[in-house]
Amino acid sequence: MKPGLRAGQSTEIEITVTQEMLAAFGGKVVHELYSTSALVQHMEQVARKLIVPYLDKHEEGMGSYVEVSHLMLTIPGMKVRLKATVSDVRDNKIIAVVEAYNPRGRIARGVVTQAIVEKAWLEKKMKELSLIHQLAQESESAARS
Repeated sequence: MKPGLRAGQSTEIEITVTQEMLAAFGGKVVHELYSTSALVQHMEQVARKLIVPYLDKHEEGMGSYVEVSHLMLTIPGMKVRLKATVSDVRDNKIIAVVEAYNPRGRIARGVVTQAIVEKAWLEKKMKELSLIHQLAQESESAARS
């Protein structure tokens, strides 16, 4: 990782809640509110924005831990501002405190931890997993025959 990333550094993003971000299960909207799953995606997005300028070409960041408290309702059309602040840089882990606000106030707070890994290591692990998946599918297919 390139030098310079330190505790206290922060960045922000702003999104507008859309229909695709509403609470839905099985493709059916259960209520017309910003979903926790969309919130978590945006928390990871703003935390990633912190690390991207510091990644070397051979590195990648991976989410390894998310903790979130979704505190307030947000309806479609409302803007949400998310702010991530580095709280700690430990070995290959970057820990960020993330807060989210709509025009009425804070709607969420949490922590996102990202692990910085070698791209080559990640590609190897993905190939291994793909092979294991392929073998499992072949085994299931043979068992059904």
